[in-house]
Amino acid sequence: MIEVFNLGDIVEMKKQHPCGSSQFEIIRVGADIKIKCTGCGRIVMIPRGKFKKEAKKIVVNGEV
Repeated sequence: MIEVFNLGDIVEMKKQHPCGSSQFEIIRVGADIKIKCTGCGRIVMIPRGKFKKEAKKIVVNGEV
């Protein structure tokens, strides 16, 4: 479970996107987290609590 995440981070999620990629870029942080699939570019918005449960690790750090 990830505690601290920033814009631009590439995060590996537990479940894959239907395109086959499991890595997503964080593009918005707030009550909801907006993430973009690195495989197909699809944007998904999920609640912060669900994001914290589903994220496995930060692959690449973005802005600090």
